Amino acid sequence: MMKTTPKSSQSTVFQVESPDTLLNFLLEHVKNKSRNTVKGFLSKRQVKVGSKTVTAFDYALKPGQTVTILPPADQRAPKLPFPVIYEDADLIVIDKPAGLLTVATDRERDKTAYRILTDYLAGPGKEKPLFIVHRLDRDTSGVVLFAKNQEMKEALQGDWEDLVDRRVYLAAVEGRPPEERGTVKSFLRETSTHLVYSGAPGNGAREAVTHYEVLARGTGCTLLSVALDTGRKNQIRVHMQDLGCPVLGDKKYGGRAGDMGRLGLHARELAITDPRTGKQAVYTAPAPKEFRKLFPEALG
Repeated sequence: MMKTTPKSSQSTVFQVESPDTLLNFLLEHVKNKSRNTVKGFLSKRQVKVGSKTVTAFDYALKPGQTVTILPPADQRAPKLPFPVIYEDADLIVIDKPAGLLTVATDRERDKTAYRILTDYLAGPGKEKPLFIVHRLDRDTSGVVLFAKNQEMKEALQGDWEDLVDRRVYLAAVEGRPPEERGTVKSFLRETSTHLVYSGAPGNGAREAVTHYEVLARGTGCTLLSVALDTGRKNQIRVHMQDLGCPVLGDKKYGGRAGDMGRLGLHARELAITDPRTGKQAVYTAPAPKEFRKLFPEALG
């Protein structure tokens, strides 16, 4: 069983390992609390199974689910400005919006997903460790995973490329690719001004492999599903430029402004082998409204 041991303003998260009923599970796992106190968690709507608030004592639990006990309403951290896809004692996975940095830069230190989550997990006026595992560009939305302790950070980062089973993006691009599906391979290099480009192999170059498939066609644009064999900086943006179909809104890599009002890139799915269990965990973020508006038939 995995659990957090929170301060008063934090949630407690338990992992369900065998079938049970909710009240029985809580009575077994919540220590130093009376039966009436535990029942009060339910009546006061402080218990969630996954993302669903549950008040029924006999709610059936299944292995793999998470049970979260929230602090009293007056002690809870402010609501997050983005969805939490998954959370347990060791991980928190979010759907990062476009326009928000994952981590701090020299120009911006406070308004980042990392800082917002740190404040959220710690509660008002307190701090709690949070660790970066990977990141997305400021203008790319979608799945970002953070570790909640040093052990999990090291377990993930120490073998990240081997643990990642699948990385899938939605890319709204200009024009039309020459084929319905294909692969772009190149060696990526970076200039002193941090512009990434496809160049010659050799010292300093990093091989990058991107697979794409057409999902829908719009007026002067195309929606692609993009899967990565490698996770290089700006890889999709450079490879779409190489393909002659830059990402919508990507002025840095040959795209024009407008169209979506944002960069047309969204991290839709991250599948990893969980180092704790050896089993695959899949985290998904739904298509943002700008994508659904541009490609309603494909995305609804």
